[in-house]
Amino acid sequence: MELEQTSVTITTAPRTGHQVSQERYRLWFRKAFNGFMAGLLTSLMVISVAVLLIIVLDIVENGIGAINLGFFIHVHKPAGVSGGGIAQAIVGTLLMLGAASAVSVPLGILVAVYLVEFGTGWFASLVRFVVDLMLQLPSIVVGIFVWSLLVRQVTGFAGIAGAVSLMVIMTPIVIRSVEEILRLVPDLIREAGLALGLAHWRVVIRIVIPTVRSGIITGVILAMARAAGETAPLLLTALGNDYLSTNLSQPMAAIPLQIFNYATQPSADLNQKAWGASLVLILVVAVFSAAARTFSGKTNHE
Repeated sequence: MELEQTSVTITTAPRTGHQVSQERYRLWFRKAFNGFMAGLLTSLMVISVAVLLIIVLDIVENGIGAINLGFFIHVHKPAGVSGGGIAQAIVGTLLMLGAASAVSVPLGILVAVYLVEFGTGWFASLVRFVVDLMLQLPSIVVGIFVWSLLVRQVTGFAGIAGAVSLMVIMTPIVIRSVEEILRLVPDLIREAGLALGLAHWRVVIRIVIPTVRSGIITGVILAMARAAGETAPLLLTALGNDYLSTNLSQPMAAIPLQIFNYATQPSADLNQKAWGASLVLILVVAVFSAAARTFSGKTNHE
């Protein structure tokens, strides 16, 4: 039997001049709107970068004169006395940030692992809600909370209270950033580990976490950068100190506190030191951000 071949010819009605003009107008409108939005977004980006550049250049111009070796190795000196620096503030920042990180980093990673790998039901939802709430809290509220709960009743103004306030700020940032990076691990990797007979917790420790180690480090660094620049909670907890101190049970200086103290003094020399300390703080945050971008790039390559 021979198969008959049939062909179907589809014909379309010719377009009228009005339809052609409408299509041209829509195409022109889309191109014009696209150009307008691209120009608007570019302008907003240029304005944002320009404002940031103006701020940074102003800080550099006013603070570069205060930067020298003595600025980093000498402690505060009263107004009218030459010299002096922010050594006590640098040491205090490092100590309080280190103490806060020693608690918030492992706690944040553990909570993130629980939420991604094991968290189900109402309790996990409650934990996520609390983390979201803590992320939205203004830092001054954290300072008041630690002041009322810890400073007034237990420690008094002390470096350990400042470290606790920084820990409260850092922990939800670590949780959320690590949680998001853990969700990027494909389920196939977890299933492969389980298929080999590994327990779920071993899969997490030996496969999942090593896979995104760089991303976890990035989240930790970003949290530390955020905490390093906080002023309000430290005013209510660590209070500040003009002398070099490594005792966390006593009032302790920090770079943001030193900027505040120098900026409010009626002395041109101390005001310039405030600019210099601001420049140092910007450099510290820039180093943290550069490190975060470096580890983030490693994560993308992995």
